[in-house]
Amino acid sequence: MNYINKVMLVGRCGQEPDLKYFESGAVKASISIAVRPPYRSEQALWFDLVAWGNQAEVIGNYVRKGTQIAITGEFGFDRWADKNSGTIRQKPVITINTIELLGSPRKEESTSTSVPNETQAVANANF
Repeated sequence: MNYINKVMLVGRCGQEPDLKYFESGAVKASISIAVRPPYRSEQALWFDLVAWGNQAEVIGNYVRKGTQIAITGEFGFDRWADKNSGTIRQKPVITINTIELLGSPRKEESTSTSVPNETQAVANANF
């Protein structure tokens, strides 16, 4: 039997991306997005996302707090040892496979009606 681990989300970025560059040359971007349920009375769901390589660079260059994005990815866990107690900790995280920019941050939407074509082309690329 085959198993499927695929997540698709559309939401707005909750903070500026956190980019980390490693000595190996790898690049990692960490962001969180809020996904609004269809009913306004319900609270938004928050998801932590990570991206590596070219997708991390795209996030660093084009995604800002409030940017609406669509992603596909895989669900997993970040694991680490607590520095004080040595206890193994974990948190759920989605590793991005594809990302698409859908809109600018809300405060910029009133001044700019569209995202430049170059931005859309780069963001829609599957790296």
